[in-house]
Amino acid sequence: MTGSQQAARGGNGDDMSTTTQVPTQATATAPPPAAQRQPVWKHGVAAAVAASVATTVLASFASTAGVSFADSTGASIPIAAFAQLTLVFSLVGVGIAAVMARKARRPRPTFVRTAVALTALSFVPDLTFGFDAGSAATLITLHTVAAAIVVPALAGRLARTR
Repeated sequence: MTGSQQAARGGNGDDMSTTTQVPTQATATAPPPAAQRQPVWKHGVAAAVAASVATTVLASFASTAGVSFADSTGASIPIAAFAQLTLVFSLVGVGIAAVMARKARRPRPTFVRTAVALTALSFVPDLTFGFDAGSAATLITLHTVAAAIVVPALAGRLARTR
C-alpha cells in the first residue's frame, strides 16, 4: 500500500507523500465589458418600433371603447399620430441613451433618471391641453406603456459605470 493510500486511511506509513484535494467552486462569468456590448441603437430601434405598435393598438382599442382623444378645441388626435409620435420620441430617447453611453460617468442610472423625468414631463400636455378625463388618463397610460417598453430595453444595454 502506498503512503497516500495509508494517509487516506489514517495510517502513517514510511512513505512521506500524501495527496490533498482542495475543493474548487465554479464562479459565474462576469458580464461583458461595455466595449463588448451590442450597440444601444439596435435594441433601441427595435424597442421604439414595439412601443409604437403597442401604443397604436391600445389607442385603437381605447378609441373603439369611446375615448375621444379630443382637446378643448374639439380637434382629435388621429390614430396614426400615436405610431408616429411614439416612434419619433422613442428614437429621441435612443439618441439620449447613445450619448450617455459615451459621455456619462454612470450611463445606466443617469439615463434611467432622465427617462423617468422626461416621461413625467410628457404628462403635462395631457393634463393642460383640455382633454377630458378619460382621454387624459388614456394618454398618460400610453406614455407609460411606451416608456415601460423602451426604457428597460435601452437601460439594459448601458453600462453601470464607465
